[in-house]
Amino acid sequence: MPRFALLVEYHGAPFAGWQRQRDQPSVQGAIEAALAKLEPGEHTIAAAGRTDAGVHAKGQVAHCDLARDWDPFRLSEALNFHLKPDPVAIVACAQVADDWHARFDAIERQYLFRLIARRAPLTSEAGQLWRVNHTLDAAAMQAGADQLIGQHDFTTFRSSICQAQSPVKTLDELQVEVVPRSVGTEYRFYVRARSFLHNQVRSFVGTLERVGAGAWTPDDVGAALAAKDRSACGPVSPPQGLYLAAVRYPTNPFDPA
Repeated sequence: MPRFALLVEYHGAPFAGWQRQRDQPSVQGAIEAALAKLEPGEHTIAAAGRTDAGVHAKGQVAHCDLARDWDPFRLSEALNFHLKPDPVAIVACAQVADDWHARFDAIERQYLFRLIARRAPLTSEAGQLWRVNHTLDAAAMQAGADQLIGQHDFTTFRSSICQAQSPVKTLDELQVEVVPRSVGTEYRFYVRARSFLHNQVRSFVGTLERVGAGAWTPDDVGAALAAKDRSACGPVSPPQGLYLAAVRYPTNPFDPA
């Protein structure tokens, strides 16, 4: 059975997350249903990461096994036809080795979190950013973020239902970028690591927002990390604003070269 890698983009608002669920819509379920229309029967796909309810993706990667030797372009076009009207798109498709795995072969995951400070509610971008109605100190947030870089026990920033075997992870990047806008100011958090704990990125951003608002100092972030205690974490940010931006592999499966 040929195996295909899928580069997937989706708006997370209508879904209960990536993972298939019996009685709620999921991104995985939508793609598997589309596959069943191409090749009748049950399909199970694997992804690089399981995003939570309301979380978006610009660069999710999954793989599927099919009976037919599809042309990758035609497969992506057929899937996109059957995915309508769900806000899910296959933006690239490639045939890969039979033992290639979207999750286990990944060497880095990149997340983006978008936060906007403005008084007025969001309209056209509702559900795509986290809005706060107060200004934030980007330099202070970056100073707090810098204390999280490297290999640490991230128990403080780990969900109580996290299933990872160890809370020790290596954080490669947590960069805060300021994007001026005609109304308000957008803050973008770029986060890179080989793997993440459940709710780790949202825990980072929610805590750093408190630093930016002046309720915490940058050193408070380091103290929270050292506590290795979930109760020491700041508020967890809402899911809107979080994007799985990219997944990196030793060799890019979608590289036409």
